[in-house]
Amino acid sequence: MTDEPLIVLEKVNKWFGPLHVLQDVDLSVHRGEVVVVIGPSGSGKSTLCRAINRLEPINSGTITFDGRPLPAEGRALARLRSEVGMVFQSFNLFAHKTILQNVMLGPVKVRKENSAAVRDRALALLERVGIASQAEKYPAQLSGGQQQRVAIARALAMQPKALLFDEPTSALDPEMVGEVLEVMTSLAREGMTMVVVTHEMGFARHAANRVVFMADGQIVEEAEPAEFFAHPRSDRAKDFLSKILTH
Repeated sequence: MTDEPLIVLEKVNKWFGPLHVLQDVDLSVHRGEVVVVIGPSGSGKSTLCRAINRLEPINSGTITFDGRPLPAEGRALARLRSEVGMVFQSFNLFAHKTILQNVMLGPVKVRKENSAAVRDRALALLERVGIASQAEKYPAQLSGGQQQRVAIARALAMQPKALLFDEPTSALDPEMVGEVLEVMTSLAREGMTMVVVTHEMGFARHAANRVVFMADGQIVEEAEPAEFFAHPRSDRAKDFLSKILTH
């Protein structure tokens, strides 16, 4: 981790009609840091995650990435999105393309990179996420856990400066969750900057540098995982943890 933050949100507000989903949110994420965002449903976690690469435009406040304000649209926004990988809860793979083609698509189409070089990189990434043997298959032939690992490889193929994960395991069968979290944990160990919205407390405990707890559109508290889980400061966090850690 370095001292200079890669992602900075200042006084960020977002409304959906009358609903104030992000309320004066301030957050900095440093290079190489893994920030896990947790909280009850409807607390604004996913909206926060999606605002970082402008999938969700904000109403007021500022977001900067790598020292530059988020561009509003056009080519500059496309460039930003290629530097900030996103992994969704639904895998969003192209059904009519093979796994290998899915991973190669971004670098070849968006970055206009040489396909032979991209192919080598894509195969290496599929190896890294443990599914190189599936390269010529189509998404429908893979399990949910395998598809999500393809989605992670696809995000990595753009060689991003940061990765955003929006509840990446919530659409998976329980037995597939572990294989995806394993890949994410190894990325965290390798120093990838990550913002992860998740309900997986084990991942938050073991892989995060910092846990951010949100409720009602606000960041209620943030702390190192050991501190947060052992000594939550706010009543909201205590209540949340008592409900989920007893199950």
